[in-house]
Amino acid sequence: MENLWAPWRMAFIQPKTPPKSGCIFCTQPAEGRDEEYHILQRGEHCFVMLNLYPYSNGHLMVAPYQHIGSLEELDAATLAEMMALAQLAIKALRLAMNPDGFNMGFNQGKVAGAGFAEHIHFHVVPRWNGDTNFMPVLADIKVMPEHIDTVYQQLKEALAKVQNNQE
Repeated sequence: MENLWAPWRMAFIQPKTPPKSGCIFCTQPAEGRDEEYHILQRGEHCFVMLNLYPYSNGHLMVAPYQHIGSLEELDAATLAEMMALAQLAIKALRLAMNPDGFNMGFNQGKVAGAGFAEHIHFHVVPRWNGDTNFMPVLADIKVMPEHIDTVYQQLKEALAKVQNNQE
């Protein structure tokens, strides 16, 4: 058997602060500790944050501040901002990471795979040609090539550049 060394994963095993109960999409933005919680961008109705357990590097989520469990309950302004922030995030991901494509969507309800079924959120998952390997199939392991803090800094810089070009 070979060893897979990933000492940076210790941050996930022994987090800086103990996990809190409740909805991460409600508690984390309310605390104002954006860098610690990897909140990349805030809007009036929604925010963008990195997924702590990503499918690939740069996997992020766009969520409303309002605690709502289904897409059909969102008002038009929140839904419009959610999509505008997703569009901004995609531009930043392209600039920072140059993916070949994206998986995007909602998992509405526990049966559909939603980890936080009571709070709707939109996933944006960057993908690259050849980004699949044998590890998930044979070893039930996903290999992340970059630490989440590094990805956060890259995307914060890219978001600033994208926003400056839009003004």
